[in-house]
Amino acid sequence: MSTAQQDQADEPMTTLDVDRSDAEYRAWLKEAVRKVQADANRSADTHLLRFPLPEQWGIDLYLKDESTHPTGSLKHRLARSLFLYGLCNGWIRPGRPVIEASSGSTAVSEAYFAKLIGVPFIAVMPRTTSAEKGRLIEFHGGQCHFVDDSRTMYAESAALAVETGGHYMDQFTYAERATDWRGNNNIAESIYQQMKLERYPEPAWIVATAGTGGTSATIARYVHYMQHDTRLCVADPENSCFFDGWTNHDPDATSDCGSRIEGIGRPRMEPSFVPGAIDRMMKVPDAASVAAVRALEQAIGRKAGGSTGTGLWSSLKIVAEMVAAGRTGSVVTLICDPGDRYLDKYYSDAWLAEQGLDIAPYAAAIKSLLANGTWT
Repeated sequence: MSTAQQDQADEPMTTLDVDRSDAEYRAWLKEAVRKVQADANRSADTHLLRFPLPEQWGIDLYLKDESTHPTGSLKHRLARSLFLYGLCNGWIRPGRPVIEASSGSTAVSEAYFAKLIGVPFIAVMPRTTSAEKGRLIEFHGGQCHFVDDSRTMYAESAALAVETGGHYMDQFTYAERATDWRGNNNIAESIYQQMKLERYPEPAWIVATAGTGGTSATIARYVHYMQHDTRLCVADPENSCFFDGWTNHDPDATSDCGSRIEGIGRPRMEPSFVPGAIDRMMKVPDAASVAAVRALEQAIGRKAGGSTGTGLWSSLKIVAEMVAAGRTGSVVTLICDPGDRYLDKYYSDAWLAEQGLDIAPYAAAIKSLLANGTWT
């Protein structure tokens, strides 16, 4: 040991102390968290609706209607969780923008919460996103930043966060970890509470769709944690890599183009998608999704978005399997958002023709199932 090192060793160590506590920021943070939690407290739980099936089948099909949230979609739950996560981690700061990569519905909900706590919001979205979603984002005080290629949303959002000094929320990374999957009235706990008085209170299957993968992860984890026998099926649209990545155990799977079913399907395997928690996946043709969402309107008088149709098609296929096997039980899927956001798409015959989508064979398959229990 050198003389200098010996002298240093003989001296008492000084305590280093850096205090970054900020009373003004903490007061703002406390109030922001209160406002977000109060929103949850004010909002009654969403309804569980029945899809009419022949009584003699002994099978009940339910739809958890997430379109009744204050911002009209399933993503309201996610946005609330992401804001609480970002606030409590110290990432969201007063006066600095929150930025999100989104195909629309998450951005609508995040714009709502940003306005609630008084921070700017910028949504980075594909240019093909429905005009109604853009209007809703701006209605809640947000800005729309469009990209021509949906695969560039991530990098563009991160760059905007650096440029503005804001926070990139990154729903595709944090969705599965921001939600309390053990309970706290998450969507899975809510479903089981509402099913308690039904004739088959434990669903044989819950069918979800995947955008971030956060909803399917929450449902699967809750089912396993509570030791239910329910199985989880995830329905994936065309032009999404989730099905291929899951079936081939390929975390690097990609898709060359974006999904026509807004809100679900991704061009890459997102960090919030948890393949190991899923029991089953289906790859659903886009025309089948549209046929199913139109059949839903005929059955219960409600318009819903295309992602609802993707989940409903898979649910009806499972119902058909149960009928064929003589099994009884219940199946639950989701109404993800309202159809009035997509009147120029999924409810437009002109749009279907432009996209080259023929829904007639799929509509006939649903009609056949509901009429005589056979699936063609």
